[in-house]
Amino acid sequence: MSNWRKYKNVWCSWPSNPRGIIEYIGGSYLAVSPHICYKCLLESLVSKNFAVHAWNFIPTFDHQSQANEAWRDLRFCKSKLEQRVNSNLKSIRIGHSLGCKLHLLSPDKGRNSCSMIAISFNNFKASNSIPLLNKFASKLNFETEFSPSPQETLRYILNHYQQSKNLIINFSNDKIDQSRYLLDCLKKRDIDSSLQITLTGDHLTPVSSGLRKNLLGEWSKNINKLKNIETLTEKIFDYSEKTLGS
Repeated sequence: MSNWRKYKNVWCSWPSNPRGIIEYIGGSYLAVSPHICYKCLLESLVSKNFAVHAWNFIPTFDHQSQANEAWRDLRFCKSKLEQRVNSNLKSIRIGHSLGCKLHLLSPDKGRNSCSMIAISFNNFKASNSIPLLNKFASKLNFETEFSPSPQETLRYILNHYQQSKNLIINFSNDKIDQSRYLLDCLKKRDIDSSLQITLTGDHLTPVSSGLRKNLLGEWSKNINKLKNIETLTEKIFDYSEKTLGS
Protein backbone atom coordinates (compact mmCIF):
# COMPACT_ATOMS: atom_id res chain seq x y z
CA MET A 1 0.00 0.00 0.00
CA SER A 2 1.31 3.44 -0.94
CA ASN A 3 1.72 6.30 1.50
CA TRP A 4 -0.14 9.39 0.32
CA ARG A 5 0.47 12.97 1.39
CA LYS A 6 -1.15 16.16 0.13
CA TYR A 7 0.66 19.29 -1.08
CA LYS A 8 -1.42 22.14 -2.50
CA ASN A 9 -4.30 20.29 -4.23
CA VAL A 10 -2.17 17.29 -5.16
CA TRP A 11 -2.10 13.83 -3.60
CA CYS A 12 1.46 12.52 -3.82
CA SER A 13 3.00 9.09 -3.39
CA TRP A 14 6.79 8.93 -3.63
CA PRO A 15 8.98 5.84 -3.87
CA SER A 16 12.47 6.32 -2.48
CA ASN A 17 14.22 6.56 -5.87
CA PRO A 18 11.61 7.30 -8.57
CA ARG A 19 12.39 6.75 -12.23
CA GLY A 20 10.01 9.56 -13.17
CA ILE A 21 6.77 11.32 -12.26
CA ILE A 22 3.22 10.52 -13.29
CA GLU A 23 1.11 13.71 -13.24
CA TYR A 24 -2.50 12.50 -13.12
CA ILE A 25 -5.79 14.37 -13.55
CA GLY A 26 -8.97 12.33 -13.28
CA GLY A 27 -12.50 12.80 -14.54
CA SER A 28 -15.37 14.87 -13.21
CA TYR A 29 -16.11 14.23 -9.51
CA LEU A 30 -13.86 11.15 -9.48
CA ALA A 31 -10.96 13.60 -9.16
CA VAL A 32 -12.28 14.90 -5.84
CA SER A 33 -10.38 12.01 -4.22
CA PRO A 34 -8.12 10.63 -6.96
CA HIS A 35 -5.94 8.62 -4.57
CA ILE A 36 -9.09 6.68 -3.59
CA CYS A 37 -11.09 6.63 -6.84
CA TYR A 38 -8.08 5.56 -8.92
CA LYS A 39 -6.29 3.73 -6.12
CA CYS A 40 -5.57 0.47 -7.97
CA LEU A 41 -4.22 2.15 -11.11
CA LEU A 42 -2.13 4.78 -9.33
CA GLU A 43 -0.65 2.47 -6.72
CA SER A 44 0.25 -0.03 -9.44
CA LEU A 45 2.31 2.73 -11.07
CA VAL A 46 3.94 3.56 -7.72
CA SER A 47 4.86 -0.12 -7.38
CA LYS A 48 6.69 0.22 -10.70
CA ASN A 49 8.79 2.98 -9.11
CA PHE A 50 6.98 6.02 -10.47
CA ALA A 51 6.21 8.96 -8.22
CA VAL A 52 2.52 9.76 -8.65
CA HIS A 53 1.08 13.28 -8.34
CA ALA A 54 -2.72 13.25 -8.64
CA TRP A 55 -4.50 16.61 -8.74
CA ASN A 56 -7.83 16.83 -6.92
CA PHE A 57 -10.56 19.26 -7.96
CA ILE A 58 -14.29 19.89 -8.26
CA PRO A 59 -15.15 20.72 -11.88
CA THR A 60 -16.38 24.19 -12.82
CA PHE A 61 -17.38 25.77 -16.12
CA ASP A 62 -13.98 27.47 -16.44
CA HIS A 63 -11.78 24.63 -17.63
CA GLN A 64 -8.92 26.91 -18.69
CA SER A 65 -8.63 28.36 -15.20
CA GLN A 66 -8.58 24.87 -13.72
CA ALA A 67 -5.96 23.72 -16.24
CA ASN A 68 -3.76 26.64 -15.18
CA GLU A 69 -4.25 25.82 -11.49
CA ALA A 70 -3.47 22.15 -12.03
CA TRP A 71 -0.28 23.02 -13.90
CA ARG A 72 0.90 25.33 -11.10
CA ASP A 73 0.14 22.81 -8.35
CA LEU A 74 1.79 19.92 -10.21
CA ARG A 75 4.85 22.05 -10.97
CA PHE A 76 5.14 22.90 -7.26
CA CYS A 77 5.05 19.22 -6.29
CA LYS A 78 7.59 18.29 -8.95
CA SER A 79 9.99 20.91 -7.57
CA LYS A 80 9.42 19.68 -4.02
CA LEU A 81 10.17 16.07 -4.96
CA GLU A 82 13.27 17.04 -6.97
CA GLN A 83 14.63 18.89 -3.94
CA ARG A 84 14.03 15.79 -1.83
CA VAL A 85 15.83 13.37 -4.17
CA ASN A 86 18.36 15.98 -5.34
CA SER A 87 17.76 15.14 -8.99
CA ASN A 88 15.85 16.41 -12.01
CA LEU A 89 12.96 14.13 -12.92
CA LYS A 90 11.06 13.69 -16.17
CA SER A 91 7.27 13.61 -16.10
CA ILE A 92 4.47 11.85 -17.96
CA ARG A 93 1.03 13.46 -17.97
CA ILE A 94 -2.02 11.19 -17.76
CA GLY A 95 -5.63 12.29 -17.93
CA HIS A 96 -8.90 10.41 -17.68
CA SER A 97 -12.04 11.85 -19.30
CA LEU A 98 -12.16 15.58 -18.42
CA GLY A 99 -8.62 15.26 -17.04
CA CYS A 100 -7.36 14.81 -20.61
CA LYS A 101 -8.77 18.20 -21.59
CA LEU A 102 -7.19 19.93 -18.60
CA HIS A 103 -3.75 18.53 -19.49
CA LEU A 104 -4.20 19.56 -23.13
CA LEU A 105 -5.00 23.12 -22.01
CA SER A 106 -1.88 23.33 -19.84
CA PRO A 107 -0.28 26.82 -20.13
CA ASP A 108 3.09 25.30 -21.09
CA LYS A 109 1.37 23.63 -24.08
CA GLY A 110 2.76 20.23 -23.07
CA ARG A 111 6.40 21.22 -23.52
CA ASN A 112 7.63 20.38 -20.01
CA SER A 113 6.66 16.72 -20.13
CA CYS A 114 7.96 13.70 -22.00
CA SER A 115 4.53 12.68 -23.25
CA MET A 116 0.82 12.66 -22.51
CA ILE A 117 -1.54 9.69 -22.14
CA ALA A 118 -5.21 10.47 -22.73
CA ILE A 119 -7.62 7.84 -21.39
CA SER A 120 -11.27 8.03 -22.52
CA PHE A 121 -11.03 11.64 -23.74
CA ASN A 122 -14.30 13.51 -23.19
CA ASN A 123 -15.08 16.96 -24.63
CA PHE A 124 -18.88 17.23 -24.53
CA LYS A 125 -20.84 20.45 -24.37
CA ALA A 126 -22.08 21.47 -20.93
CA SER A 127 -25.67 20.70 -21.93
CA ASN A 128 -24.67 17.11 -22.68
CA SER A 129 -22.63 16.75 -19.49
CA ILE A 130 -25.00 18.29 -16.94
CA PRO A 131 -28.60 17.01 -16.84
CA LEU A 132 -31.35 19.68 -16.95
CA LEU A 133 -28.78 22.45 -17.50
CA ASN A 134 -30.65 24.14 -20.34
CA LYS A 135 -33.92 24.00 -18.44
CA PHE A 136 -32.61 25.90 -15.42
CA ALA A 137 -29.92 28.09 -17.01
CA SER A 138 -32.36 30.47 -18.67
CA LYS A 139 -34.35 30.87 -15.47
CA LEU A 140 -31.31 31.50 -13.29
CA ASN A 141 -29.35 33.50 -15.89
CA PHE A 142 -25.98 31.75 -15.64
CA GLU A 143 -23.33 30.54 -18.09
CA THR A 144 -24.34 27.45 -20.04
CA GLU A 145 -21.09 26.41 -21.73
CA PHE A 146 -17.64 25.36 -20.66
CA SER A 147 -14.72 27.67 -21.30
CA PRO A 148 -13.18 26.86 -23.67
CA SER A 149 -16.06 25.23 -25.52
CA PRO A 150 -15.59 21.85 -27.21
CA GLN A 151 -14.92 23.52 -30.58
CA GLU A 152 -12.52 26.04 -29.05
CA THR A 153 -10.69 23.23 -27.26
CA LEU A 154 -10.00 21.35 -30.48
CA ARG A 155 -8.84 24.56 -32.20
CA TYR A 156 -6.48 25.25 -29.29
CA ILE A 157 -4.99 21.77 -29.52
CA LEU A 158 -4.50 22.12 -33.27
CA ASN A 159 -2.91 25.56 -33.13
CA HIS A 160 -1.08 25.65 -29.81
CA TYR A 161 -0.51 22.24 -28.19
CA GLN A 162 3.14 21.30 -28.75
CA GLN A 163 3.62 17.83 -27.30
CA SER A 164 4.16 15.43 -30.21
CA LYS A 165 4.18 12.20 -28.17
CA ASN A 166 0.67 11.23 -27.12
CA LEU A 167 -0.94 7.88 -26.43
CA ILE A 168 -4.71 7.87 -26.89
CA ILE A 169 -6.45 5.02 -25.04
CA ASN A 170 -10.11 4.19 -25.53
CA PHE A 171 -12.21 1.21 -24.47
CA SER A 172 -14.36 -1.13 -26.53
CA ASN A 173 -17.54 -0.53 -24.49
CA ASP A 174 -17.21 3.19 -23.75
CA LYS A 175 -20.38 4.98 -24.88
CA ILE A 176 -19.16 8.53 -24.14
CA ASP A 177 -15.59 8.37 -25.42
CA GLN A 178 -14.53 11.03 -27.97
CA SER A 179 -10.96 9.92 -28.57
CA ARG A 180 -11.37 9.86 -32.34
CA TYR A 181 -11.87 13.62 -32.41
CA LEU A 182 -8.75 14.17 -30.33
CA LEU A 183 -6.62 11.87 -32.48
CA ASP A 184 -7.84 13.48 -35.71
CA CYS A 185 -6.95 16.90 -34.30
CA LEU A 186 -3.49 15.85 -33.13
CA LYS A 187 -2.68 14.18 -36.45
CA LYS A 188 -3.37 17.41 -38.35
CA ARG A 189 -0.35 19.08 -36.74
CA ASP A 190 2.90 19.31 -38.70
CA ILE A 191 4.92 17.25 -36.23
CA ASP A 192 3.01 14.47 -34.52
CA SER A 193 3.75 10.93 -33.38
CA SER A 194 0.52 10.23 -31.50
CA LEU A 195 -0.63 6.63 -31.18
CA GLN A 196 -4.04 5.13 -30.41
CA ILE A 197 -4.98 1.80 -28.86
CA THR A 198 -8.33 0.24 -27.98
CA LEU A 199 -8.57 -1.94 -24.87
CA THR A 200 -11.34 -4.10 -23.47
CA GLY A 201 -13.41 -2.17 -20.94
CA ASP A 202 -15.64 0.85 -20.47
CA HIS A 203 -15.41 4.47 -19.36
CA LEU A 204 -14.90 3.48 -15.71
CA THR A 205 -12.20 0.87 -16.30
CA PRO A 206 -9.49 3.09 -14.70
CA VAL A 207 -11.61 3.45 -11.56
CA SER A 208 -10.78 1.23 -8.59
CA SER A 209 -12.87 -1.91 -8.16
CA GLY A 210 -14.38 -0.93 -4.79
CA LEU A 211 -15.84 2.26 -6.21
CA ARG A 212 -16.93 0.46 -9.38
CA LYS A 213 -18.96 -1.92 -7.23
CA ASN A 214 -20.73 0.98 -5.52
CA LEU A 215 -21.46 2.66 -8.86
CA LEU A 216 -22.20 -0.31 -11.06
CA GLY A 217 -23.33 -3.19 -8.86
CA GLU A 218 -22.27 -6.79 -8.47
CA TRP A 219 -21.18 -7.34 -12.08
CA SER A 220 -18.14 -5.13 -11.42
CA LYS A 221 -16.55 -7.99 -9.44
CA ASN A 222 -16.14 -10.06 -12.60
CA ILE A 223 -12.50 -11.18 -12.78
CA ASN A 224 -12.30 -9.90 -16.35
CA LYS A 225 -12.93 -6.37 -15.11
CA LEU A 226 -9.93 -6.64 -12.81
CA LYS A 227 -7.78 -7.88 -15.66
CA ASN A 228 -8.75 -4.83 -17.71
CA ILE A 229 -7.15 -2.43 -15.26
CA GLU A 230 -4.03 -4.62 -15.11
CA THR A 231 -3.76 -4.44 -18.90
CA LEU A 232 -4.25 -0.67 -18.78
CA THR A 233 -1.46 -0.33 -16.21
CA GLU A 234 0.94 -2.34 -18.36
CA LYS A 235 0.19 -0.25 -21.46
CA ILE A 236 0.80 2.94 -19.49
CA PHE A 237 4.03 1.58 -18.04
CA ASP A 238 5.40 0.40 -21.39
CA TYR A 239 4.67 3.70 -23.14
CA SER A 240 6.02 5.74 -20.23
CA GLU A 241 9.27 3.78 -20.21
CA LYS A 242 9.77 4.39 -23.93
CA THR A 243 9.11 8.11 -23.77
CA LEU A 244 11.19 8.65 -20.63
CA GLY A 245 14.15 7.09 -22.38
CA SER A 246 13.76 9.01 -25.64
